[in-house]
Amino acid sequence: MIIVERTDPHHPQATALLQQSHALMQSLFPPEDNFYLEIDDLVADHIHFFTAREGDQILGTGAIALKTGYAEIKSMFVDEAARGKGIADALMRQLEDTARDEGASIIKLETGNLLHAAHKLYKRHGFTECGVFGDYVEANSSIFMEKPL
Repeated sequence: MIIVERTDPHHPQATALLQQSHALMQSLFPPEDNFYLEIDDLVADHIHFFTAREGDQILGTGAIALKTGYAEIKSMFVDEAARGKGIADALMRQLEDTARDEGASIIKLETGNLLHAAHKLYKRHGFTECGVFGDYVEANSSIFMEKPL
């Protein structure tokens, strides 16, 4: 059974997954196109950080950053060995529920153009492409998406 719960990003297993995610982004995209949050940034008051686990093993991470007028998905990552088990879907449901509970009427995200599995996940959950938002700038490797809640 997959359990999704709010977690401190400094939990050793969560930190290890976040570091894997950051390393992947650094290997795929130029530094100026990497918009991930550092682990210490994920404990800010306006961010809700979640993990998904089976038993005692954390297999995925995701966060909602509450912004003025919208919520933003950050730090979505699933351990490669756990992909295809529904971990990302469980996290997405929690992130959307949290955004709704916090009063957001729209949820947005930025993802890399090479992350095709992520694109499929987001489209499956009803996200469509949109223009640049917030503090982002146009980047050749970025895709911006949104979903009304």
